[in-house]
Amino acid sequence: MTTMTAPSLRGALTRTTLLLGLSTAFAAPLQASEDLPRGYYLLPEEGDLVGEVYSVEADKEDTLIDIGHEHGIGYRAMVRANPDVSVWYPGEGTEVTIPGQFILPDAPRNGIVINVAEMRLYYYPPAEEGEPRIVQTYPLGVGRQDWETPLGNTTITQKVENPAWYPPESIRREHAEAGDPLPGVVPAGPDNPLGTRKMRLGIPGYLIHGTNKPEGVGMRVSHGCVRMLPQDVEHLFDQIAVGTQVRLINESFKLGWSDGTLYVQAYPYLDDKQGTSIQRVTEALGQVDASIEGLEYPVDYSRLREVVEIPGGMPVALESAPEPAEPTPAPETLYDRLELIAARPSLYDQLPPQG
Repeated sequence: MTTMTAPSLRGALTRTTLLLGLSTAFAAPLQASEDLPRGYYLLPEEGDLVGEVYSVEADKEDTLIDIGHEHGIGYRAMVRANPDVSVWYPGEGTEVTIPGQFILPDAPRNGIVINVAEMRLYYYPPAEEGEPRIVQTYPLGVGRQDWETPLGNTTITQKVENPAWYPPESIRREHAEAGDPLPGVVPAGPDNPLGTRKMRLGIPGYLIHGTNKPEGVGMRVSHGCVRMLPQDVEHLFDQIAVGTQVRLINESFKLGWSDGTLYVQAYPYLDDKQGTSIQRVTEALGQVDASIEGLEYPVDYSRLREVVEIPGGMPVALESAPEPAEPTPAPETLYDRLELIAARPSLYDQLPPQG
């Protein structure tokens, strides 16, 4: 983990600085991700890991949400990475972890990939011949449980600056029942929940758009649409064209390689219907087995179980410690591995009693 101390940058200033530096960053050959703006990473020629986990010191006026937004991280990810830090008042000098390392989703590396479970968007812009490829990644707000964000392959079909919002009848009815009636149209401006940009998807009724409530980015708060921070949606909007491919996936367990090490990254399931704990562990084992097929790779199965049972949202290396002089034979079957995992105490068992 890298530690850095830096004064807080605020939204508009952050984006202005990044945009001013963007032309400089691309004027010369890119040597490292450190040369790139926030959220930009060199696409690895081999492997699946980008970014790093690091820490910053909070300023007196910071909230955990502010710090996350400055570093391109949404609400839930910041809370998971900093369970002992106050959301509203971290306190001057408090060390705050930035979970800025990501396993790239298991999807083609072109166009836009939205991982709903991760609440994150990945954009793979085309590169000029001879130039290195990059990936951009941004936090998202996604659909809440009764208004889930759809999955599937689609495209951007329309782009609109400063859009008006025409609330669908279902949303107007919901607001009316809550005593908060909506007008038939909400004009562009600070009260518009679409923010300053909208990009219509080929799935009828669904958009990628900005928001007038950025604190909800990184949570399940929308009626199914995909929300972005205002500065992020404006930046993305300027780069993509109508017809850009968009893939919406729900990948709560990711696997990836980096420098010969297998990493896993897990997020809470969006819905309890997606499986029990043992089902999740079994599915994870199957994916790990497929990834190491034909390799003599020493998997730490107890660590795998911990990642699946209490997903922290950060990449974790699955390589086990060096074996003793007289190694224990490796488990041969899926059931052997499940027995090995079950024989070790669950992370839940180590938590203090509640209540």
